[in-house]
Amino acid sequence: MMTHRVLGLIINPIAGIGGRVGLKGSDGLAVQQKALALGAVPESIDRAVQALEVLRSSKTPIEIMTYPAEMGEAAARRGGFDPIVMGLITPGATTAEDTRRAAQAMKHSGVDLLLFAGGDGTARDIYAAIDTDLPTLGIPAGVKIHSAVFAINPRSAGELAAEYLQSRSARLHEAEVMDLDEDAYRSGVVAAKLYGYLKIPYKRQLVQNQKVPTPAADAAIMEAIAYDIVEQMEPDCLYILGPGTTTRSIAARLGVSKTLVGVDVVTREGIVALDVGEADLLRLIEGQKAKIIVTPIGGQGFLFGRGNQPIGPRVIQKVGKANIMVVSTSNKLNALGGRPLLVDTGDSIVDALLSGYVSITTGYHERVIYRVA
Repeated sequence: MMTHRVLGLIINPIAGIGGRVGLKGSDGLAVQQKALALGAVPESIDRAVQALEVLRSSKTPIEIMTYPAEMGEAAARRGGFDPIVMGLITPGATTAEDTRRAAQAMKHSGVDLLLFAGGDGTARDIYAAIDTDLPTLGIPAGVKIHSAVFAINPRSAGELAAEYLQSRSARLHEAEVMDLDEDAYRSGVVAAKLYGYLKIPYKRQLVQNQKVPTPAADAAIMEAIAYDIVEQMEPDCLYILGPGTTTRSIAARLGVSKTLVGVDVVTREGIVALDVGEADLLRLIEGQKAKIIVTPIGGQGFLFGRGNQPIGPRVIQKVGKANIMVVSTSNKLNALGGRPLLVDTGDSIVDALLSGYVSITTGYHERVIYRVA
């Protein structure tokens, strides 16, 4: 008779709520309220359901232990499970303390694996509660996601969790829990801090790396990339600039300032809009020719879905794959060690559209072809 496994499930229901509306995070009640006022829609429950749908097809009987309502119960039932529900919460007003309390309860209940949906802040809360005492895996649902404790997307989280619960053969790996000061981040200061480690099941192609900053030594290369891109820019075309130092070099070449961690819109003539959200982008590009310029995240290789959520699937579909321009230094690509570039837009159809091979500008009149998984 096959032994059943117990999966602990914790969802931070407001994780990443500020991403699509350009708020760069969800820490703090004021930011959460502002995000909702701007029309933000919570996505972490939906992303958890995607992972659970993969788990449901596992050959190993899986029992889910979770917290009430939006902290896990709702997603578990949507994913086809009849969960064991423990603890108490105030629906619509969950806190970081609820996450820590839930993690501790699951640790003491002896779950085989703790699966959580959230971002770096949620990972910090899980670490504070359990340290490395319990195998853990993150479903990416935040904005920044610098930590290395997350699967590359929700379905990968479900696949890796199922494999671990089925055979326990996946090796466990201590992965970094990183986070930023969101107030400083919104001001354009990017300084990640290491808070600790969580023990995760590890499979190279299913788990994301820790984010790595672009070295200052690449400044001359980024300037050469900027010369190339500006030379190509067409009149009467809007250019959506994703976050990053490489795209900031393009703005500097145009003679304009750029928000380092925001999404901006420019033309050859100058700034159109700074630090925009998804709704702003959809309005600006309606009936206009537009292109997207993005750079992969250092160490991780994400083109979309990490830190640039305003460039969401609806924006990508309107602009079209042919109008996406990717820029990167060769050093950043080499640091991936042969791993493909990644996308996690939240829309599987758009993710599939973006997969394949892409031309990347790596210098002045220099291109490489690289795979997007």
